[in-house]
Amino acid sequence: MGRKRMVATLGYEELEPGDEWESPGRTITEADVVQFAGVSGDFNPLHLDHDFARAGAFGRPVAHGLLGLAVASGLAAHAPKVATQAFLAIESWRFVKPIPFGQTVRLLNRVQEVQPQARGRRARVVWSRRLVGPDGELFQEGMVATLVASCASLTASGSEGRDSDKS
Repeated sequence: MGRKRMVATLGYEELEPGDEWESPGRTITEADVVQFAGVSGDFNPLHLDHDFARAGAFGRPVAHGLLGLAVASGLAAHAPKVATQAFLAIESWRFVKPIPFGQTVRLLNRVQEVQPQARGRRARVVWSRRLVGPDGELFQEGMVATLVASCASLTASGSEGRDSDKS
């Protein structure tokens, strides 16, 4: 279907297999890595000790793989902005390359399946996600499933302006 503009909140009926969005860029900083270590409790020197990491397989400190997954999830929240009710599953996820400090990433988020449920009040949506650098270099990729509300739910809750015109 091609890439669409990111606009107001979308209901599941506005999502079709093949629709794809691209997020803005997000730079992974050393501060992000330190904060993630604090939140996760993962203080592996591969991420935090420059001397240790320099002697390791990557020659420098790299971000936690799960930090990349968390950033991908955050970028997906607005690419596109949908009426997500729940994150259901990580169906598959690959950590293709380590993410070095200072790397800018963006998310390519494509609809794979839309499965209406609960008499059309919501749908299970399967997404193909790729976390890439500015030149398309692949760092992580996988498939996730979310629960997305219907357009009628958005109207009932007062959301408006669900323009999903293609750009």
